[in-house]
Amino acid sequence: MEPQLNQFIGCDKPFDDAKVVLFGAPYDSTTSFRPGTRFGPAAMRAESFGIETYSMLQDRDIAEDASVFDSGDLELPFGAPDAALDMIELRASEILGAGKIPFLLGGEHLVTLGSVRAVAKRYPNLHIVHFDAHADLREDYLGVKLSHACVLRRCHDILGDGRIFQFGIRSGTRDERQFIKDGHVTTELFSDTTLPAVIEKIGHDAPVYLTVDLDVVDPSEFPGTGTQEAGGFSYGRLLDDLRMICRELNVVALDNVELSPALDPTGRSTALACKLLREELLAL
Repeated sequence: MEPQLNQFIGCDKPFDDAKVVLFGAPYDSTTSFRPGTRFGPAAMRAESFGIETYSMLQDRDIAEDASVFDSGDLELPFGAPDAALDMIELRASEILGAGKIPFLLGGEHLVTLGSVRAVAKRYPNLHIVHFDAHADLREDYLGVKLSHACVLRRCHDILGDGRIFQFGIRSGTRDERQFIKDGHVTTELFSDTTLPAVIEKIGHDAPVYLTVDLDVVDPSEFPGTGTQEAGGFSYGRLLDDLRMICRELNVVALDNVELSPALDPTGRSTALACKLLREELLAL
């Protein structure tokens, strides 16, 4: 947990003083279509200096009004998902053990599983709120159970029924749809209108893991992701939802994943991811 040369803008507080700790998991070895999310965390740090530390929306400054330490990226073994997940779990456990909120930057969505494993051990009553274009509820993908296409199914293996809530889902298999219909998870397809009711159901005290696959945003605004799906959220709509969750739920850990910067040479996807991260950190 040493200070890093490359930090997300304004996230330079000492580890001991921080409330939130960023850490990157640059891993994309199970990506099923277009790779490149391993470069997401580094791109967000580099491009963050194109935005301000101050948010006009929240009238808060990440350098002055927040306490965030950026611990940098893990060095993960490509092609070895079990080992990579163990390393992610260890880092999240360190952060939790110090009484801080781990904020994971991906990388592909499988990296979420390592963090969830750590958080669920500390908070047995953990709930997950999940924004994504894809359900990620497959039992396996081409016979492999550790895949970004299966990550929420693996999280369900840990948490069980009734504790995973999904929004914005607009792609999946018939088997995934049946898993939803059978009541194992609560999924609002295409939209987010039930979010206030879900917040009320979870309650203000239950621990929540918030996972955001950035491909929930429509590709017209966010083309820099490996598996684009038309019909997604706007940036503003997603931001409103995430601020509501950070304000009204007990968020104990969170992540943003699936930015693939090289797939958007305009840079607008990375710029969107940077601004969203700043606003989430301020909302926390």
